[in-house]
Amino acid sequence: MNTMTHKGYTARVEFDERDNIFVGRILGIRAMISFHGSTVGQLRKEFKRAVDDYVADCLEQGIQPEKPASGKILLRVPPEVHGAALVAAQASGKSLNQWATEALQEATHS
Repeated sequence: MNTMTHKGYTARVEFDERDNIFVGRILGIRAMISFHGSTVGQLRKEFKRAVDDYVADCLEQGIQPEKPASGKILLRVPPEVHGAALVAAQASGKSLNQWATEALQEATHS
């Protein structure tokens, strides 16, 4: 997946072959924010503008701009998976939180 980041916001970028443009969409927030450009430079400029406009619009409306992630995650997994993860964490001398953080980092940065 091709991505770009600005001010903590990440966007997925794809090439639209039919229209011969790059299209981006900001990920991790409920608002649907997309942008496009015919060159990489234009795409980056439009992405930054989209993020800045989103933040400005939120502030104008007196609401806090949504952040892509709070740092808290709640997972529901089968008890067997929870137990196996707990044993693996303890065996490695880590808390389940530390172990899960490392597992998620490895899975997302591969």
